[in-house]
Amino acid sequence: MNKTISIVLLSFIFLIGCSRVIPKLGISRNKLMSCPETPNCVSSQATDKKHFIKPIHFIGTDQDAQDRLLKILESWQRAKITVVQKNYIRAEFSSKIFRFVDDVEFYFPSTKIEKTIIYFRSASRIGYSDLGANRARIEQIRHQLK
Repeated sequence: MNKTISIVLLSFIFLIGCSRVIPKLGISRNKLMSCPETPNCVSSQATDKKHFIKPIHFIGTDQDAQDRLLKILESWQRAKITVVQKNYIRAEFSSKIFRFVDDVEFYFPSTKIEKTIIYFRSASRIGYSDLGANRARIEQIRHQLK
């Protein structure tokens, strides 16, 4: 029995340690990185139906959209904003129990109009399925931005 408990505890410690490995993120050629094959990622720039989710349309300037989004992210428990640039925001969200980390990125391509399109990518660092957590989070953010 003690051997089984030890194996389970060591497995959790290993998984928690893996959640600190940050994958390659950011913008390359005006696009966010592609989602992996696993279903624990959504992206508004994905080309396949499994990972695709509509971008967020925001009425206002890029700066207005970024300011509003930063306020929303700061209000979330277990969210940590890690990068803020002129056209890009990255945040980490930790799960409540096991502290698994999801990387969430927002890209604001430059526009000269008062309507901003926000592209994003939300992905779990480890595991296979997220049971829809990344998609649900983005939909909540979309709702809060309206």
